[in-house]
This record gives sequence, structure tokens and C-alpha cells, in this order.
Amino acid sequence: MIRRMGRPGLIGLAARTAVVAGTATAVSGSMQRNQQNKANTQAEADAYQAQQQQAQIDAAAQAAAAQYAPPPQYAAPPQYAAPAAAPAAPAVDLVAELQKLAALKDAGVLTDDEFAAAKARLLA
Repeated sequence: MIRRMGRPGLIGLAARTAVVAGTATAVSGSMQRNQQNKANTQAEADAYQAQQQQAQIDAAAQAAAAQYAPPPQYAAPPQYAAPAAAPAAPAVDLVAELQKLAALKDAGVLTDDEFAAAKARLLA
């Protein structure tokens, strides 16, 4: 049998092309999967970071609201007969109370209607 020298035959050329194409497809698919995994990991990290920042902002907002919130209103305790020699109750500092209400309104804790109602209660 005489062996041909030179270029490969049609079957050899087809086999080589199939190997090269298969290898390129495998490498390309692997690279795309790796890039997709990296993108997913980065997106999850960004979402987690945003969630943590939002939690910090919410906590700060709650702390600020608690600082400016009016004290809770409780039901008045039952009235008992006062002793005859009880000292007089201290007078309410009207100006200081109005300034506190104005500060709460400026901070956005009280609306205009709530401010007007609280002011009317103080002045009554």
C-alpha cells in the first residue's frame, strides 16, 4: 500500500474541522457560563449592599421620628381628693410648649392641622 503524502484527504479535513469547531464551542460556552456566574454573583452582592443601606436608613429614620414624636398620651389617672394643705400645681410654661410644637412642625413630625389642634389645646 502506498501512502499519500501532502494534504489530508476529505475525511481527515472534515475530522480536523469538527475537532476545532467542537473545542471552540466548548470553550465559548464555558466562558459564557463563567461570565454569567460572575454577573449573578455581583448582582446579588449589590442587592445585599442596597438592602443593608436601606435598613440603616430605616433605622435612622425611626430614631429621628422617635426623637421628635410627642410623648404617648395615657388615660388620666383617677382623681382623688386633694389634701387641704397641698401646694399649688406649677404653672405650664406656655411659651416653651409653643416653641416645642413649632419645632415638631418644622421637623415634619406634626402636620399643620395637628399643630393647630395642639396649639388650641394649650391656649384653652
